[in-house]
Amino acid sequence: MPQIPAVSRRLVLGGTLATGALVAGIGSAAPASAVPGSAAASALTSAAAPRRQPGQKSMVNVPFEPCATVRVGVIGLGNRGSGMTTGWSVIPGCVVTAVCDIRADRAKRTADRLVTAGKPRPAEYGGSAGSYAEMLERDDIDLIYIATPWEFHFEQGKAALLAGKHVVVELPIATELDQLWDLVDTSERTRKNLMLSENCSYGRNELAMLKMGHEGLFGELTNGHGGYLHDLRALLFSDTYYTDSWRRLWHTRSTASFYAMHGLAPIAAAMDINRGDRMTTLTATATAPKGLADYRERFMPKSHPSWNETYVNGDLVTCQIRTAKGRTIRAEHAVSAPRPYSRINSLVGSRGIFEDYAGTSTTDARVYVEPDHSGDTWRDFDTYRKEFDHWLWKKLGDEAENGGHGGMDYVLQWRTVQLMRAGLVPDIDVYDSASWCAPVPLSVMSLAAKGRPVEIPDFTRGSWVNLRMGLDSRTTEMPPVAP
Repeated sequence: MPQIPAVSRRLVLGGTLATGALVAGIGSAAPASAVPGSAAASALTSAAAPRRQPGQKSMVNVPFEPCATVRVGVIGLGNRGSGMTTGWSVIPGCVVTAVCDIRADRAKRTADRLVTAGKPRPAEYGGSAGSYAEMLERDDIDLIYIATPWEFHFEQGKAALLAGKHVVVELPIATELDQLWDLVDTSERTRKNLMLSENCSYGRNELAMLKMGHEGLFGELTNGHGGYLHDLRALLFSDTYYTDSWRRLWHTRSTASFYAMHGLAPIAAAMDINRGDRMTTLTATATAPKGLADYRERFMPKSHPSWNETYVNGDLVTCQIRTAKGRTIRAEHAVSAPRPYSRINSLVGSRGIFEDYAGTSTTDARVYVEPDHSGDTWRDFDTYRKEFDHWLWKKLGDEAENGGHGGMDYVLQWRTVQLMRAGLVPDIDVYDSASWCAPVPLSVMSLAAKGRPVEIPDFTRGSWVNLRMGLDSRTTEMPPVAP
């Protein structure tokens, strides 16, 4: 049995949530650039936090209003949206009441599939770019789920908040810094929650890693490594997978870390980012953009429209992030070069280390923890995952097996519905969502300045100093569904 240090995060929290600043070397919410001698002292500023307007209040620890049935409206019915629509429809106490896509045939096809599965037929919207706005006028929608191309996430997410709906948005919630602030402010004004659909944060290994970190098993956390390393070349050049080649076209527009959140978010959660620590500066580097052009040269006919494109995004974009407590996070994005899939998921402390995607056991992860281990030899993660398995996976493991991405999708959707039906505080709030997506625009800024560090905004406006629950939630039940 692993020996747990005397003071763990759970013991600090005790039976109630901390409400004051922790005396752990982070006594104030001063901007990073104000810390003498800090790496951020010479960092580029990403602009000060805008003032809250009258009536605008923090959404920290603001719960959903309880509802017997969660009624979901879906915007975007491509590969991701279509599959997740089915996912929402099978969660207890959830019903899909409306679906929308600019291509009306997709809305009909999705509605037909739900009926075939024995579910109520949702209302269908589509045929124009503004069809979603018409759907938002309905009064039988509690939650909007957005799975459109990235360039539409901000506009549609903000419109959903203004329409009085809670919102779950696929990655990223927005691609510009002012858009991220706008979504934070709109959530605070409307008192509606907005959540990044970060399914990897609900992965079994990721949640066990988080629990081990918060129990103090790794000692004092010092650094982590996460990212999105996925060879997407074949899909990017497919004429059918990404409608109108929208995702490939992003590689012609900017050099940026577009999608590192899948690996960044679990590491940030384990480090209590926005819950006792915060990310302060980001420095970005990028390799040359070789992979997509090389793939096109070898596999695409000269008549293919991609030959009119010039690719500018690096094959590997790396963000080095510092936190207020002196920790570092390395977040990577690589989708245009050959490599086996990985989200990296590495967490390091003064007494141990966890590494995912190591291929050493049935869990595909490995650990080294003192004093349990010695001799510079990695050990399998199996026994540790069994002991530190998150309650959601203990409860939903068998059910989740039928969900997408190894069950992460099902766990995310089940938990979201449970939170809403029970009137609980979201595990992932608008501040987490904005912070995890901030590396998209901030990497552009840093790279344009030849790799200079850029300040990361404090989207919480000072509330990050308070330790509070997040993905490390306490066991709760799904409210019973009325017959």
